Amino acid sequence: MDSWEFGTTVRKWRDRVSPDTAGVRVGARRRASGLRREELAELAGISVDYLTRLEQGRSTSPSVQVVEALARALRLSDSERDLLFRLAGHTAPGSGVVSMRIPASVQRLLDRLAGNPVAVYDATWTLIVANAPYDALMGPTSSWRGIERNSLWRNLIGPGTRAVHTREEQAEFEAALVGDLRLTVARYPADQRLQRLVADLSAQSPRFVELWNSDGVADHQDHGRRKVIDHPGVGRVTVDCDTLIVAGDDLRIMIYTAAPETIDAERLALAIVLGTQTLVD
Repeated sequence: MDSWEFGTTVRKWRDRVSPDTAGVRVGARRRASGLRREELAELAGISVDYLTRLEQGRSTSPSVQVVEALARALRLSDSERDLLFRLAGHTAPGSGVVSMRIPASVQRLLDRLAGNPVAVYDATWTLIVANAPYDALMGPTSSWRGIERNSLWRNLIGPGTRAVHTREEQAEFEAALVGDLRLTVARYPADQRLQRLVADLSAQSPRFVELWNSDGVADHQDHGRRKVIDHPGVGRVTVDCDTLIVAGDDLRIMIYTAAPETIDAERLALAIVLGTQTLVD
């Protein structure tokens, strides 16, 4: 099917998604009932210019990852998701590859956690989606592209995060991430995207190569459950970071909370207010 039909379909489905449903904060003077183009682009983690070209049929080869991101942002049903993949010239990913899909049941869970910082990762520790409170606490994620969205790259090669670690804690955290990725490779030996990730990390990080070639396995003692976040607006905030594993879909949901009636709870609330106000402005 031609690319124009893909773009028309995306535009039609964009118009039917309300901002409230998608978790988009809007001002009082809004006229559009559906998502604006820039809002869908941000939710899907792609540029507005690229989404414009897709909708207008000037870009005709969206990747599997882009189609999956659009399907997720548009909150498509399983049959609609399959149609979008067909319109893009792809077959919807099967069980032999790492899924980036957030099923409807998990999305309902995320909706109920909307007041807390929450991020969802796939089995490669690549960020699928983060909500506004997460961005307010940890820094904006919507501009991240490609490998920038992967936690191993960010911690081993990239700029890191706002989490504060001692040298020993950082080493343990890196080893746990690499060990978990090794298990993921064993589960999905035919996944080409996963193979490219391992190759890219190996080419860019001697530390990754060292850990990858070691005899270590994933450490499930959860060293990172209690985190100290160095927030630029409110200072250091100590939070609990609980990771929920969605077994059937191999997703990792990270939820940040602070003990009630503590200074950390006050700082977390303030960080969220400051950050989400900035996002709306």
